[in-house]
Amino acid sequence: MSDSRLCLALDVPTTRDATEWVARTRGAFGVYKIGLELFCAEGREVIDAVRAAGAPAIFLDLKLHDIPRTVSRSVGRLVELGVDYLTIHTGGGGSMMEAAAETAGDRLRLLGVTVLTSLDEQELSGVGVAMTPAAAVLKRARLAIDSGVTGLVCSAQEAARLRDDLGAAPYLVTPGIRLAGSATGDQKRVMTPARAIAAGADLLVIGRTITAADDPERALRDLADDLRP
Repeated sequence: MSDSRLCLALDVPTTRDATEWVARTRGAFGVYKIGLELFCAEGREVIDAVRAAGAPAIFLDLKLHDIPRTVSRSVGRLVELGVDYLTIHTGGGGSMMEAAAETAGDRLRLLGVTVLTSLDEQELSGVGVAMTPAAAVLKRARLAIDSGVTGLVCSAQEAARLRDDLGAAPYLVTPGIRLAGSATGDQKRVMTPARAIAAGADLLVIGRTITAADDPERALRDLADDLRP
């Protein structure tokens, strides 16, 4: 049975690649994430195909960031595609998030991206954010919750602090999940699956750990073993 806590990032170039991964892994993953590159390449077709291939739930990761009216209207369009999760960027501010949340309603779960897991303190400083990633995540998370966005995307390293500060209500999604010994790639704030769940994450986004593995089936077994109580 698929695990509703696990999301496979379909960071692949074509719809065919995406559906092959769904068919290969749908016994393990409860959610499948379609990112910006794949959506730009294939559009609505990939959403329909991934659903038809057996994906229990679809996460569209576009990190919308624009003026409130544009984001609100875009959310309305994307709701029509029947996706279950959609990301917006908390850097767009409270008014933008309020507009998005009002449009989304209860038709999909809106997720506010706090600080990308590819950013560290030096990278943040370079774009004018004079605080640590953890501090920036907490500040943006509070703003998102106050704006009506009930889901948050953060690194697993910040999940425990968000739980302490915001309680059990927010739905926490954590990318940057790696099995012990896996390459981190361009992710700078990573954690193993079991540790991320223990820190308070609700949904773990896992990509190249599986899709770039020399032996994906073994990686799936290692993932299951890591999460086994």
